[in-house]
Amino acid sequence: MSNLDLSPTPTRCGGNRHTGPVRELQPGKQVPLGESTLVRRLLPNLGRRMVGAWCFVDHYGPDNIADEPGMQVPPHPHMGLQTVSWLRAGEVLHRDSLGSLQTVRPGELGLMTAGRAIAHSEESPRHHPDVLHGAQLWVALPDAHRATAPAFEHHADLPVITGGGGLRATVFMGELAGAASPGTTYTPLVGADLALAAGTDARLPLDPDFEYAALTIAGAPEVDGVPLTPGSLLYLGCGRTDLPVRATEASDLLLLGGEPFEEEIVMWWNFVGRTGDEIAAARAAWNADGDGFGTVHGYAGDRLLAPELPPVPLKPRGRAR
Repeated sequence: MSNLDLSPTPTRCGGNRHTGPVRELQPGKQVPLGESTLVRRLLPNLGRRMVGAWCFVDHYGPDNIADEPGMQVPPHPHMGLQTVSWLRAGEVLHRDSLGSLQTVRPGELGLMTAGRAIAHSEESPRHHPDVLHGAQLWVALPDAHRATAPAFEHHADLPVITGGGGLRATVFMGELAGAASPGTTYTPLVGADLALAAGTDARLPLDPDFEYAALTIAGAPEVDGVPLTPGSLLYLGCGRTDLPVRATEASDLLLLGGEPFEEEIVMWWNFVGRTGDEIAAARAAWNADGDGFGTVHGYAGDRLLAPELPPVPLKPRGRAR
């Protein structure tokens, strides 16, 4: 999925140090995505740039698109990151410059490793379900792997943890409580969809070396004593061996975590790099002729050109939160 902001600002991320357990509630920001989709942008935000290698989180829906085109994101480029598509309702058709053509459905992992360069589009199929609800997430690639060859994976069979107390967790990235997703990762991390039945009172085992955050996608769960509603992210810090979760009504949330990402990065539009010169070169290449990113075939529309660069230098400074 693209960052469709027409005036994106550079975001300095990474360089994170370990913190102890905290409870920092971060509000989301509403951002239009294409012609008919409004998303809640939870990462990056002013208070928290990354959680482990997770550097971008959009939560959208549930939206009634019965009489609408739904998601329509034209071909656009990525580099230096992985995109993670996760649906709770609806369908998204993925096309990319590798020739991939895949419909992603609820409970399935659509994982695209941009590596050195790739282009893709995402759209609701012409005949689509009435409701669209999900999240789009990005993972920053470490320096040793950010120039890897681009790839796309689709995994319909993901591990599920069914603990006591009404908790059911689907692990879509990384590892949690001994369950490992088949999706390729390049840093230690976890992404899990937690479904809490009404009356849930459970504890989820965590890795004390990871930092974690939880975001609600439905209902009103309570995480470590903090009530959450859709549209906010609760940063939990490091040093936890477990996490108490409760719900008086059926609720769903995403748990994201990973080892703090110590490298400093520059994130602008749909690119993750290390210097402003890298970002500027990628933008110029895409806008000129897409050289290096490839061509997305089959999308009924023009590709999306990158906006103007900001007047300020694109470079990391200091240690961003």
